[in-house]
Amino acid sequence: MEPTTPEGPYEAQPDSVAHEQSGAALLEIVDFIETLRNHRDRNLGLEARDLGIVLHLVRNHLTGRLTTMSSLATASGLSYGTAFRSIEAMIATGLIVKREKTATGKSYSLHPSSDLLKRWQRFAGVVRGAAAGMHHQASPQIQRTPESELARIIPAPTVLARKLVLPRGLRLLVHADPTFMAMNALKRQFEMILGLPIQSRALSIDRLRDEIVRNSERSASAYDIVACDLPWFGEMVSEGRLRPLDDLITKSSMDVADFLPDAVISARRRGAQYGVPLLSTAELLVYRRDLLAAAGVEPPRTTAETLAAARAVHRPEEGRYGIAWNAARGTALGHTFIVLMAAHGQPIVNLAPIADGFAAEDVTAEHLHAMFASEAAVAAADYLRELLSVSPPGILTMTWYDRARAYASGQTGLAYAHTLLAHLFERDPKSPAHGQTGYLPQPSGLGARPISPLGGYALAIPANLTAARVEPVWAALEMLTSREAAKLYITHGSLASPRHSVNRDPEVRAISPLISMVDEIARAGILRAWPRPPVPGISGLITIAGEEIHAMLSGHKSRDRALKDAQMRADAAMRQRNAYGGP
Repeated sequence: MEPTTPEGPYEAQPDSVAHEQSGAALLEIVDFIETLRNHRDRNLGLEARDLGIVLHLVRNHLTGRLTTMSSLATASGLSYGTAFRSIEAMIATGLIVKREKTATGKSYSLHPSSDLLKRWQRFAGVVRGAAAGMHHQASPQIQRTPESELARIIPAPTVLARKLVLPRGLRLLVHADPTFMAMNALKRQFEMILGLPIQSRALSIDRLRDEIVRNSERSASAYDIVACDLPWFGEMVSEGRLRPLDDLITKSSMDVADFLPDAVISARRRGAQYGVPLLSTAELLVYRRDLLAAAGVEPPRTTAETLAAARAVHRPEEGRYGIAWNAARGTALGHTFIVLMAAHGQPIVNLAPIADGFAAEDVTAEHLHAMFASEAAVAAADYLRELLSVSPPGILTMTWYDRARAYASGQTGLAYAHTLLAHLFERDPKSPAHGQTGYLPQPSGLGARPISPLGGYALAIPANLTAARVEPVWAALEMLTSREAAKLYITHGSLASPRHSVNRDPEVRAISPLISMVDEIARAGILRAWPRPPVPGISGLITIAGEEIHAMLSGHKSRDRALKDAQMRADAAMRQRNAYGGP
């Protein structure tokens, strides 16, 4: 029987053709190895014999393993004498950091310096490019990075020159989301970088806020660093729960201009900085390009178009619904309502208008008047009632993760979603939305300009932290919010970076188109903090909105009754706040 291939009968190749192809493949390997040798000299600047030292040192650094002089000499493949001389030379030239392991200084560990990691990053980029050029050998997943882009690639963080000294280690209070989960997965590496153990407690959003408040009432803080949702900073600062950081920032090398501007502003009050952004997300409308195309519908830019698009893909008989969104009572629906008010041109409180939006940083009592009686609040409430008809069952219990999962699983064709959870469909090839997702700023109504509410967290130091711990804690906070650490979070599952330099890194951009988009809308003034303004009392207003609008959506109150009750409750809450110290 004649052998066949999917293209037809198999034809044996003449020996001369096979020989020619074999020779070409061998020449490719020769060219590949020559490229590596040339760039080892150009980018690493090391002798060939030192490559084994570098490989072992970098591998241990990236996996959080300590390296000693003897273990490095053994792994180098060189004789002990030659290895020790090479290692000592690299220490002398600053390529290897020699850090004391004990207070006596008799024991130490070895680590790649920042300079060596930068050299390795450039060399690794060239290796990937050369591998991608070997079309017979390269995986299709390998992407070539142009040499002009290599300078933008951010290396891994290096160890601190001296271990931090903190009795009981570093104590973190964080949110249970992908960035902080990535931080936890990198715990071993961060412990090696800082030179101390790390204890991390992760809580849901409401429990996290409650614990920050409880901690502030202790005589001494139980945590060194706390993660604050950006809208909380106004009330946390006004209540004296956080330490100002300006004196620490001034003495550091932190480049504040590298952070997204509104993320910095959200953690600032009265000109003083109280937090350093760790992650920044955008709340966007995501949609299935394939489903909208099949229905002959353009991507929606307004709330009316969003309703039309959701109706066009709504097929409950097939188990698919129009749109997913946060509708669970309390914080989840409260966030939905205030950002929809913003999409209709009005923040939840009476912020002062400015040229490109509203001023959310410094407010007076006048600016804290709730706006539930506004035209935008009525329009947002009506829009939510319309959405109910094209939403999946159980929508009134849906929260952040639920809506992203509903969209990722194919249950809905559109969703309001934070970029923080986009990994559920961006990185899962099994998701029907994988490779088929389009992104837009929040659709607007009443003729308002498009906006995307800024979400995210900043790291802060509790006001009641013991004075002796402040300096080493700041050193840890600075490292955890560095651009090098921010890139690590993204390569380990997060899609939320607050730094322009990280968002422009070629390796980061290759992970998801979403990262570049968020950076672009931030530069265009679309990604803004004012839809979730960091003002005193915001948490109470979000709760009120989430309770009253839920009563409306569940049929217990009319729209007018729900908004009137929300306004009365908000006015009472703000009067009480002003009576106890004002904004």
